[in-house]
Amino acid sequence: MKRKELIDAIDVSTKRKKADVVYKNARIVDVFNLEIVKGDVAVTNGMIVGIGEFHGEQEIDVNGMFICPGLIDGHVHIESSMVPPHEFAKVILPHGVTTVITDPHEIANVSGVKGIQYMLDSSEGALLDVLVMLPSSVPATSFEHAGAKLEASDLEPLFHHKRVIGLAEVMDYVAVQAASESMINKLDLAQQFSSVIDGHMAGLSADMVNVYRTAGIMTDHEVTTVEEAQERLKRGMFVLIRQGSVAKDLPNVIGVVNERNARRLLFCTDDKHLDDLVKEGSIDHNIRLAVKHNLDPMIAIQMATLNAAECYGLKNKGAIAPGYAADLLILSSLEEFKIEQVYKAGRLISEGGKMINEKRSKIDPPEAILNTVHLDEIHPSDLSLPINNDHAVPIIEVIPNQLVTKKIYEKTRTEKGLFIPSTDLDHLKLIMVERHKRTGLIGKGIVKGFQLKKGALATTISHDSHNLIAVGSNDADIQLAISALNSISGGLSIAAEGEILAVLPLSISGLMSVQPYEEVLCSLAGIHNALKEVGLPSDFNPFLTLSFLGLPVIPELKITCSGIFDVHAFKHLKYE
Repeated sequence: MKRKELIDAIDVSTKRKKADVVYKNARIVDVFNLEIVKGDVAVTNGMIVGIGEFHGEQEIDVNGMFICPGLIDGHVHIESSMVPPHEFAKVILPHGVTTVITDPHEIANVSGVKGIQYMLDSSEGALLDVLVMLPSSVPATSFEHAGAKLEASDLEPLFHHKRVIGLAEVMDYVAVQAASESMINKLDLAQQFSSVIDGHMAGLSADMVNVYRTAGIMTDHEVTTVEEAQERLKRGMFVLIRQGSVAKDLPNVIGVVNERNARRLLFCTDDKHLDDLVKEGSIDHNIRLAVKHNLDPMIAIQMATLNAAECYGLKNKGAIAPGYAADLLILSSLEEFKIEQVYKAGRLISEGGKMINEKRSKIDPPEAILNTVHLDEIHPSDLSLPINNDHAVPIIEVIPNQLVTKKIYEKTRTEKGLFIPSTDLDHLKLIMVERHKRTGLIGKGIVKGFQLKKGALATTISHDSHNLIAVGSNDADIQLAISALNSISGGLSIAAEGEILAVLPLSISGLMSVQPYEEVLCSLAGIHNALKEVGLPSDFNPFLTLSFLGLPVIPELKITCSGIFDVHAFKHLKYE
């Protein structure tokens, strides 16, 4: 705060001067004491300077409605919304999220430092506060085929950016356990900047939680059970309870929260599609869902505000109190968390779920991150999977609305020594094609649980290396869906019976669209119609589910460009 602003704030706080804005007759959500306080909220220069009875140059009577702090998403990959930060902000601000902690490791795995810089540039000046954790694991594991590799020396200049606040989710647990030089360099760099370090401990034992915490890693958002959450809490970690488009962990984890441990828990979305954000919301949805699962609304709001702010060292966010940023939500109901208005730094920016005086700012992406799909022509014969049908073979079984999968062994259908997909068995072919450096690598496997009846899906979104991944009932449609993505520089495609049913171009690193979010929503509607045509169920998101089948740090089986990967054994499996 500048000297003059400090003097002005004190003058208003002491009532020698009128505030810029006073919110009168409010019921204030006190996240420190978990109670409701009646009074006025005084704001000057975008900061709260008093609670009590004040007068202002502008006075807004909220007529007994609730005022609560702006919400904070503790961990989100903006790229998963398929729009860049300046469009993403327009979607989530009406849902009361005024600050996000984002990890741009999706675009970093494709475009390296240039991708991270684009995310910083695109979010500059946005009404949404976009705070960045620098990717720690690019690639996610040493054997991955990503578009970039980031070492501590690549990250060090970015740590000086005013909105960079820490080191993002440490996924490479093998490197942590081995104290590899590359990983130690990154952990040491973050600690030099007194930064928070995020964890990623999907399926890891309590012993590994010890290792992570000893390494200075403070958080985990990969918990899927109460027991996992308790293991992290007892070792001094913050636990982020996630509710995204695929990973819907909140109902299974929220039971861990009680009045004794609540201050160590917060919310995140991690990965959420644009249409889900528009339809059900972001962290506001987490709050409503937590309340439905019998959590006290006051504790839920505390988790979404103060807890998140304190976890990430945001000293002026997360509360309605003097010295805090005037990021305010006006609520007509706590239990339903019904947002009437959103104020950012004391200025009304959204009302009735709509942005007000929305500016269509646009940051053009550099050419280097627009043409990132590099494939030689793929023929159906390139997709053949030799298999021995004399015994059961390893199959990835999808668990709807979960990132984890099951490793199962079943006999399957073959013809002339080659795997033939079977919709009767729900055994589909799974393909991953290296798309960054034209290596020609193609990983092949079998997946169960998609319930696809015909055709194929393909996408250049496949966490975290973002090679091209496809699933289908026959090689011809798989090849067609892959070719469609090659021609549009990445995105989503659906093919069936020799025709392309729908595409969504995502030309920014094969992850995000250059179009306004409304146009992306229209394209997504076409994708959803095509998904119905190929017989996919509506109770889980097939494209997001597909995109996580390429993440070999989440149990049990996944696929890479080299084939099926057993996460627990940490090795590739063979079909022959």
